[in-house]
Amino acid sequence: MLFNSRGVSILLALSIAIVTTAFLSLLEGVGTTALVLTFILSSSSSYLLISIVLEFLFFKEINKLYEVFNKLGEKDYSFVNDLETQKSFNPLRKINQEIFSYAANKQQEIDELKRMATYRREFLADVSHELKTPIFAAQGFVYTLIDGAVKDKKVRGKFLKKAAKSLDGLEMLVNDLLTLSHIEAGEITMHFEKIDLLALVEDVFDQFEGKVDKKNINLQFDKVYTSPINVIADYQRIYQVIVNLISNAIKYSDENTEIVVGFEITQKDVTIAIQDHGAGISPEHIKRIFERFYRIDKSRSKERGGTGLGLAIVKHIIEAHGSSVSVTSTVGKGSLFSFKLPVEKEPEPYVPIEDEDGE
Repeated sequence: MLFNSRGVSILLALSIAIVTTAFLSLLEGVGTTALVLTFILSSSSSYLLISIVLEFLFFKEINKLYEVFNKLGEKDYSFVNDLETQKSFNPLRKINQEIFSYAANKQQEIDELKRMATYRREFLADVSHELKTPIFAAQGFVYTLIDGAVKDKKVRGKFLKKAAKSLDGLEMLVNDLLTLSHIEAGEITMHFEKIDLLALVEDVFDQFEGKVDKKNINLQFDKVYTSPINVIADYQRIYQVIVNLISNAIKYSDENTEIVVGFEITQKDVTIAIQDHGAGISPEHIKRIFERFYRIDKSRSKERGGTGLGLAIVKHIIEAHGSSVSVTSTVGKGSLFSFKLPVEKEPEPYVPIEDEDGE
C-alpha cells in the first residue's frame, strides 16, 4: 500500500533532501561531493525521524482503530478494560481511546436493546400462552353449562368446580406476574428483621402435610435442631422462597422418597439447603430454570400445576437479600437448591473505660 508509514516517510524525506540540496547548491564554493553528502544525510535522517513519528503517533493508532472495530464486529469488548488502565501522553491515542470507549458502549447498548426486544417478544408469547390455557378451559365449561348442561345437577357441579379451578390458576398466575414485576421494578421494599428460620420452615412443613401424604414423601430436617436459627431477612419473602422450593421438590419427587432441609451455620451466615430425590435436572436445563415460564418437562407441566414463575421469583427475592441461589443436580438422583442469609449479629459486650486514676 502506497500510503503507509514507510511510503510517506520516503516521499517526505526525498522532498526535504531535494529542497535542502537545492538551496545549498545556490551557495558559492559548495562542491558536488558536499551536495551529494548533504542529500544523503538529509534524506536518511529525515526518513528515520519522519518514519518514527508517523509510525508511533499516527499509523500505529490507526491500525489499533481498525483492530478495535473488528473486535466490535465480533462482539468482543475485552479491550475496553485494557484502555481504561492504559495511560499515554500521545494526544492521538487519547482521542482514539475516547472513540473506542464510546463505540464500545454504544455497541453494548445496541446489543442490550436487541436482547431486551427478543426477551419482550418471548415474554409476551409466554404470557399469552399461559393466560390462554385457563381462560379457554373456564370458558369451555361455562359455555357447556349455558348450552343446557346446567340443568343436570351432577354435570353442573362438576363443570363449575373445573371452571373455578381454572380461574384459581389464572388468579395465581396474575398474582405471580404482579409480584415478579414489582420486585424487578424495585417497588417492593424488603423489611429486614430478625427471623427464626427453623420456625419458618416448620410452618412450611405444616402447609404441605397433605400433599406429601398423598405421595408418601417424608418431609424432614437433616438433623435435630434444638435452638432457634436467627437470621436477618424479610419473613414473608423468605417464607415465599421456601414454599416455592419445597413445592417444586414435591412436584418433581417420586413417590416414597424424602425431601430434606438442612442448615449450615457459620459466624457470618446460614446456608439453607433443600434436597429432593426426584428426576434431577440436566446441565442444559440448570442454566435456564430461573427464567420466566421455563419448564423442564413441558409435556407434564400442566399435570403438575404451577405458573412457571416460582423459581424466577425465588431468584429475585434472594438477590434482593444480597445472595444467590445455587443448584446442583444429578439426573435420576435428585436436586439440591441452596442459598445464604446473614446471621443476626450479637451486640458487642460493653467494656467500661477506666479513667486515669483507675476508677
